[in-house]
Amino acid sequence: MEKIVSWNPPPSSGIAVEWIETNGQIFEVATAGEGKKLALCLHGFPELNHSWRHQMPMLAEMGYRVWAPNLRGYGGSSRPAGIKSYRLNILVEDIAALVDASGAEEVTLIAHDWGAIIAWHFAIKKIRPLTRLVIMNVPHPKCAQREMRHWYQLRKSWYIFFFQIPWLPERMFGRNEAEPVKRAFSKMAVDKSRFPDSELQIYADAASRPGALRAMINYYRALLRTKDAREIGDGMVDIPTLMIWGEEDMAIDIRCTDGTEEWVPDLELHRLPGVSHWVQQEAPEKVNAILRGWLPD
Repeated sequence: MEKIVSWNPPPSSGIAVEWIETNGQIFEVATAGEGKKLALCLHGFPELNHSWRHQMPMLAEMGYRVWAPNLRGYGGSSRPAGIKSYRLNILVEDIAALVDASGAEEVTLIAHDWGAIIAWHFAIKKIRPLTRLVIMNVPHPKCAQREMRHWYQLRKSWYIFFFQIPWLPERMFGRNEAEPVKRAFSKMAVDKSRFPDSELQIYADAASRPGALRAMINYYRALLRTKDAREIGDGMVDIPTLMIWGEEDMAIDIRCTDGTEEWVPDLELHRLPGVSHWVQQEAPEKVNAILRGWLPD
């Protein structure tokens, strides 16, 4: 596998790129800081570890060793073939393997979008001990199951069903050198100035790699075609959990946060009005202030 870096962080950021081989895959991991206290940051669709560029230096300053992997199929990470290679249980195994590879004594998961789907299941199933959990703009799976019975959320989730069609979603997102990937950010964003073309081009370039869009979309195909997402027992999360939610999310209704405390007793929820789904990129100052106030030093 040729190791081509997807994102070259500026030297002033303190962020480097490492290649970590584990669980039979090679992961392109942005790293910062040092120590035995790990903050593992998981990105979503159609993002990269680049989406954590505003949080990583702050977390390192707080004393965390920060790892932000490109999940399997994304960027320079391994891109195995087949829909079942992207089923949720396997994605969770990847995170467990990264935790093991880190040798960390404490682990905090910080996750957005698809990364948050993985993080919820990791915490619920207690795959590895976690100190804290941070979720951004993805509901607890029990809340998601409830809300998907309502038309207002089904209508917003149209893309999940569109992604089940063979080859067509890849062709549509890949046309004009993945220009639709760039539009996915700018169209949904409230503060579009946070998404200059120079930043969006990083995502488009990564999505244009051979097989990348198929891998990225296979997450959604595997989600509906396997039982992994539904096999969560009582759904309880027994660690302190922070949810940060951009209220202007075009894909996930704010009502998806209702009742989360039934399954997450130690919950703190921060709703950010006037902020889109891309919360940590669009409102980094607000998100960082919340993280700094909630995470222990």
